[in-house]
Amino acid sequence: MSEPKIARIDQSKLRESVYEELRDAFTRGVFAPGESVSLRTLADQLGTSMTPVREAVRRLVAEGALVDTPSRTLEVPPFDADRMRELKSARLALEAILLDEAIDHMDDAAIDALAAIIARPRPEGELPDLTQNYEFHFTLYRQSRSRVILPLVEALWLQYGAFLNLVVQEKAASEIPEHIHHEEIIAALHAKDRAAAQKALALDIERSFKLLLPET
Repeated sequence: MSEPKIARIDQSKLRESVYEELRDAFTRGVFAPGESVSLRTLADQLGTSMTPVREAVRRLVAEGALVDTPSRTLEVPPFDADRMRELKSARLALEAILLDEAIDHMDDAAIDALAAIIARPRPEGELPDLTQNYEFHFTLYRQSRSRVILPLVEALWLQYGAFLNLVVQEKAASEIPEHIHHEEIIAALHAKDRAAAQKALALDIERSFKLLLPET
């Protein structure tokens, strides 16, 4: 298995850069549920010493992205259907609030920025681009100007990232156009149709959960 792709970091802002790069990797689904994580491997990939990586990992354990097992092995939390259901409920509730607030601040330039994100080409046959998906959602959510709910949603995505790693491996993930609900959100924003935007967002969130929890 190839090593996860993590960018080397700016040495002048070491501690925070290490944390932000690792947090971003977990959020984007670079690591899969149950995967063991080596401090040494992370440090080598980032081009740093062990100390800032160890500090970043402590924060990620506290935030639920990693588990420090009794054997002192670091692991991504394993697949857990009940945890997924909770994450789904929380995401549906909180992301709907962010979208509602964002709609009040959207202009044509902001909508065009969303369209540009999903217009970036992806080589045929490659898995869905989780970075692109993340950029779309958080470019939209930042329009809400939220200082309370946005960090909560970021924390939910941090915990959900490992499940996204599984989602893109599912054959059914490629059977529906990758950006169909994103395009519906953009169309609704242009039309200033709040209800249609909320419906499209809910369908987009539910889509990934249904691939791993067919009964939801």
